[in-house]
Amino acid sequence: MNLRVRVVHCGCAGGRHWYADIDDAEDPQPDDPFWYVDGCASQAQALETACRQLSSLARKVYRGDRLVRVLD
Repeated sequence: MNLRVRVVHCGCAGGRHWYADIDDAEDPQPDDPFWYVDGCASQAQALETACRQLSSLARKVYRGDRLVRVLD
């Protein structure tokens, strides 16, 4: 499995914030990630949070656990 972290700066009506998700690099649709966080105050916060979660997901894959997508 090839997971990737994506960090996006959002400037919408709710204010400016950072979003991060973790998804399969082979998945062409970013609408069903394995994990996401929204509303981070900085790019660094979003990236640090995503990297901690990526480490957690990697441990699950190493153990042989099945990863569940957010929408599953």
